[in-house]
Amino acid sequence: MCQLLGMNCNVPTDIVFSFTGFHHRGGRTDHHADGWGIAFFEGAGCRVFLDPEPAVQSPIAQLVRNYPIRSMNVIAHIRKATHGRVALENTHPFMRELWGRYWIFAHNGELKDYRPLPRGPHRPVGDTDSERAFCDLMGHLAGAFGDTAPPEPELADAVRDWAAGVTPHGSFNFLLSNGEWLFAQCSTQLAYIERCAPFTTAHLVDEDVTVDFSQVTTPHDRVAVIATLPLTDDERWTTMAPGEFAVFRDGRRVER
Repeated sequence: MCQLLGMNCNVPTDIVFSFTGFHHRGGRTDHHADGWGIAFFEGAGCRVFLDPEPAVQSPIAQLVRNYPIRSMNVIAHIRKATHGRVALENTHPFMRELWGRYWIFAHNGELKDYRPLPRGPHRPVGDTDSERAFCDLMGHLAGAFGDTAPPEPELADAVRDWAAGVTPHGSFNFLLSNGEWLFAQCSTQLAYIERCAPFTTAHLVDEDVTVDFSQVTTPHDRVAVIATLPLTDDERWTTMAPGEFAVFRDGRRVER
């Protein structure tokens, strides 16, 4: 099964610490070696780095580790191919435009007998079940709300209800963001942590690296990190339940 990583913050923050541990799951501490990718929202823009090579062997992954890009929303993915060959066009996360904003989507799991009919202008470029689902979601949202983005509560309800309709086809953990909100759907495995003052130290599971967050943050910072499995071994992560849907904004989970 693939690996997911997401970050949502109230101020632009780099993901170097989390990614340092996460990228080892792409062929070193886990067997997911069929490509990886990461997307950083920056204002109205979005930087997307994709590589069909294993993350631990990727020069692009080394660039990300050493280049502290600051973003308020980040989604990363390490792939274990189930549907679709190992190729750049099948590498997550995927990006589409809707309502004048970029949307980023990454999926962990496998969908069986899932062939939604095309609706709207979005079409998959590759041949993964994940990209088909993302295009279907974009078409569903455009059909439901037309040319104008709805308020967040309506948007979140629409994404959650759509996901509930897809879940019977198999394992469907995913992260989705439009640069403002980060949506997380747990089908089998997903966990998150919210970091805020007073900040302490944290130690990675996948590499012997420790950071003192009090030295690199301000008292007003808030950061939420979401991952398939916890990235640190000395912090308390919240494990999401199967079927649970969460919305994050400004570094915290939004209570509905």
